[in-house]
Amino acid sequence: MSGAFRLYGAPWSGAVAVEAALVLAGRPYERIDAVTWDNDDPASGDKVLAANPMRQVPALQTPSGEVLTESAAILTWLAEQFPQARLSPAAGDPRRGTFLRWMSFVSSAIYAHYWAKDDPSRLVSDSGAQAEVVERIEDRIAACWTMMDSQLTPGTWLLGDEISVLDLYVAVVSRFRPRRRRFYAAAPGMAAVIRRVDAEPRLQELWNERMPFAPGWEG
Repeated sequence: MSGAFRLYGAPWSGAVAVEAALVLAGRPYERIDAVTWDNDDPASGDKVLAANPMRQVPALQTPSGEVLTESAAILTWLAEQFPQARLSPAAGDPRRGTFLRWMSFVSSAIYAHYWAKDDPSRLVSDSGAQAEVVERIEDRIAACWTMMDSQLTPGTWLLGDEISVLDLYVAVVSRFRPRRRRFYAAAPGMAAVIRRVDAEPRLQELWNERMPFAPGWEG
């Protein structure tokens, strides 16, 4: 596959994990920022509508014109398209089922909660109840990290000796609220691995630009 990808995303969004995968795969891409949560600038978020009617990022347009949405699907697809980058266990690898399990888990059990957590009025109109909704969602996110942690035995990386898109996905999503300090407490077995992803030399320019380690970033 030749040519550049077009990625609809935003700083501090799940699209940063897709950017990290493209960087590690050595693939050029055009970045189109669509800050879908900025109610003061709806035109910014509307940029993604042509690629994703859900008005959500990430959305990836391939060099052939195909459009992919859903972060876990995009990351898994990229790893399959560029096997030389070794960003996921291949079909037939005994780790493949574990990889697919946890990619889906992060997407459905953790990342999916942010639709409500970032705007609890989507679930409850009573402003007095919204803080409790956020608190309970953050408790659930932490509990899910704990469950995942109890089921994994990481090596250098979450699945062994090679970095994968699962490492990138967890590194990005664990920086969303309730942020990293709570993640470290909830998932001590994964904590060292994810710090290693933060320190990966090939990703420093990307992290500094799209998800900088500013003072207090861990929460």
